[in-house]
Amino acid sequence: MRFEVPQFIEIEDRIIGPFSWRQFLYLGGGLGMGVVLFLTTPFIVFLLIGLPLAVLALALAFYPINNRPFSFFLEAMFNYFYNHRLYLWRRKEQVIYKKEPAPSTVVDDLTTTSTQKPRHQSISSLSRQLELQALQKKDL
Repeated sequence: MRFEVPQFIEIEDRIIGPFSWRQFLYLGGGLGMGVVLFLTTPFIVFLLIGLPLAVLALALAFYPINNRPFSFFLEAMFNYFYNHRLYLWRRKEQVIYKKEPAPSTVVDDLTTTSTQKPRHQSISSLSRQLELQALQKKDL
């Protein structure tokens, strides 16, 4: 049984002429507000408000930054200016894993016994121990 795998899933579909739906809405909204400002306000007000609005609409429709839409950039800029930017470092006392001392061996009459944990640990505890050892090696 063959299945078709969608390709080019990151490219928006062209709905209205050469424009995607998102581009069409940005351009239509900017153009509509510009026309309303031109018809209802003096020309100087149209120049002061309408032209920056048109530039914003064009940037939202066509100008990507780092291959992402301009709206993502505006959202990040708004969050940066709106939210607090005071970062304080606080030491956390929580330790994930402390290495136990090496097991000691006791010699009695040619037999060696160790004080290690029994070998019948569950798989989940063994996997957790391996993960913690891997994390510890990364820190070194």
